[in-house]
Amino acid sequence: MRNTTTGTTGTTGTTGTAESAESENAPVRFDTRIAVLLRDDLETWQRLNVTAFLVSGLGTAAPEVIGEPYEDADATAYLPMLRQPVLVFEGAKETLTAAHTKALSRSLATAVFTSDLFGTGNDRDNRAAVRAVGRDALDLVGLAVYGPRNAVDKALKGARLHP
Repeated sequence: MRNTTTGTTGTTGTTGTAESAESENAPVRFDTRIAVLLRDDLETWQRLNVTAFLVSGLGTAAPEVIGEPYEDADATAYLPMLRQPVLVFEGAKETLTAAHTKALSRSLATAVFTSDLFGTGNDRDNRAAVRAVGRDALDLVGLAVYGPRNAVDKALKGARLHP
């Protein structure tokens, strides 16, 4: 059974009453948020690529965000995915810079994607490209943050939901 407060899966001692069936169908609310902020001047393929890269590390840094494996009606197994929605925002370069500063000051789990990474082709070169630039000089094109819902909302203030 899914816990509607935390969004985690586990037994909750329900008795099978109408009340427990009702709570099983209640909307799941998370006290955390996963958000991606993209620079508004990216090409469509870049937006998709950056989003995929940014959320890819979240499961290793915060294993609680990963749900259970999937299975179809034919018992074909599929990989688990994030257990909660990912909100995708966009904003100007200045919005990303401000969000980056706020996310770090709030100690949110943060992933960055810089413009330099479009010219690399592997993880080693990606890490070297980020390492070569100081925090305040990064040319950010994407940012992912995870943490308490209110802290993430405050860090992304000024960004707009991606259309």
